[in-house]
Amino acid sequence: MNFLIKSRAIGVGLVLALLILWELSARLKWVDSTLWPPFSSVLAEFWDQFVHQDLLVNVWKSLQRMFIGYLSAAAIGVGIGLLMGYYRFLYRLLEPLTEALRPIPSPAYIPIAILFLGIGDQMKIAMITLGCVFPILLNTYSGVRSIDPVQINTGRTFGLHRTQILWQIVVPASMPYIFTGLRISLAVALILAIISEMVAANDGVGYFILSMEQASQVAPMYAGIITLALLGYGLNRIFLSVEHWSLYWHYIATEVEDGNV
Repeated sequence: MNFLIKSRAIGVGLVLALLILWELSARLKWVDSTLWPPFSSVLAEFWDQFVHQDLLVNVWKSLQRMFIGYLSAAAIGVGIGLLMGYYRFLYRLLEPLTEALRPIPSPAYIPIAILFLGIGDQMKIAMITLGCVFPILLNTYSGVRSIDPVQINTGRTFGLHRTQILWQIVVPASMPYIFTGLRISLAVALILAIISEMVAANDGVGYFILSMEQASQVAPMYAGIITLALLGYGLNRIFLSVEHWSLYWHYIATEVEDGNV
């Protein structure tokens, strides 16, 4: 029992149970609707769309837009967040603007983005960048402000100037917070990529799902949704691996403090 609690087996078991329930509810007509196909039919359609049709191409287009916008947001958010946290003048200058723009839902900017950028990839990338930049910026800023002043003063004692303190002390100490913002924004980037494709696109997973729904192709529509679930899970696992590799020193220090090593 302890093994099941500590492992992922119990979570995987829940997912399998829900998929079996899906299959039975369709086969036994618990949900009497042509809009609820058996999971086995959706799985077969998923495989067919990937191997013989254009779902893989649509996935690639969505990922391209997503990562261009995400990486742009990472560069902007980390850069501005570090500077806002380290230089009080920049914080006082940018904080009102940041707090005014941050609560606005990113999809609300889509009409403005279409007016200025059209319906091409530029609009979609701009929306992804705008939606992802604030979680990264705010977490980066919080990371800088959480640094113990003793660390800064120690750097000054050793003769480091402000730029050296920023890169050698502030940035490493802020990395756990930065990665938290990056992880949050990774999911936001995928969501905004799909939303923008549903609004205006002729390719991408969002376009694929919406076009299948409009054509009453229910099984391919669900196959597209399952594709998004797999993409989201896979990207999150990859990110966690990169985070653990990049912050191994942080996890070791945490385990030492907790007395686990």
